[in-house]
Amino acid sequence: MPEEPAENISGGPDGGGIESAFEPSPDPATRAEAVVDRLGDIYWQKAYGGQDAFECLVRTVLSQNTSDVASQPAHDALMARYGEGGEEWEDDLAVSLADAVRDELAETIASAGLYNQKSKTLIRLADRIVEEYGGAEGFDEFVTGGDPAEVRSTLLDMKGVGPKTADCVLLFSGGRGGVFPVDTHVHRIARRMGLAPPDADHEGVRECLEQDVPPEKCGFGHTAMIQFGRDYCKARKPACLDDPEACPMADRCDQVGVYPDTGEVVDPREASDVAD
Repeated sequence: MPEEPAENISGGPDGGGIESAFEPSPDPATRAEAVVDRLGDIYWQKAYGGQDAFECLVRTVLSQNTSDVASQPAHDALMARYGEGGEEWEDDLAVSLADAVRDELAETIASAGLYNQKSKTLIRLADRIVEEYGGAEGFDEFVTGGDPAEVRSTLLDMKGVGPKTADCVLLFSGGRGGVFPVDTHVHRIARRMGLAPPDADHEGVRECLEQDVPPEKCGFGHTAMIQFGRDYCKARKPACLDDPEACPMADRCDQVGVYPDTGEVVDPREASDVAD
């Protein structure tokens, strides 16, 4: 199995955005903010916004249930074929994908996994965006200029778009502050560290983080927490299991569901110290 890339490329120059940094607070207002500040010192920092909304949606659909190392080549192949200058280009990416032959699109994005399902999703989304917004440009205007709550609600109404996908479009295209997308890494880490209740679902974790992390730091927190999950706070073998000092966040973590004494790791909601 190929290794994850060294940098999370969801944002920043390699993801179509711009690189930036933020200043950690000398006196964080919440524990979650303190965690994000420290992660910001460890990982590559980015600013958000500036990506084309439909291409961002495409990229995020391709990333569902897979890693950057698998989804990035699929995105590049799709853009080479259906994007500007590609053999299937029709002056607009949404129009190009709406008219795509599904089997050919599936073959093009095969490296992303679940390519049959994802090709159907992309064509269906492209059809709707062409019908409702006239194409990628009109959709981009809606995402970047519309009310964030309305944009999120509209995205969630699209079959194949879940909360994480909708929030990534708001964050990476719309540049919306206060949006903290929750993937499997963020969901696990926030509960394990005690930043959200052990039994919180993805939406519950999102609500906790967006409440406790300043709006301008949510994007940084999202990508840095993903990388932290890949490097240290892994699902089955977190770094603290063998050596508490191996984790740079050890003093900020409640270790919910992690038992170094026995070597056991369980989902936080299944932890023995969680009240029924």
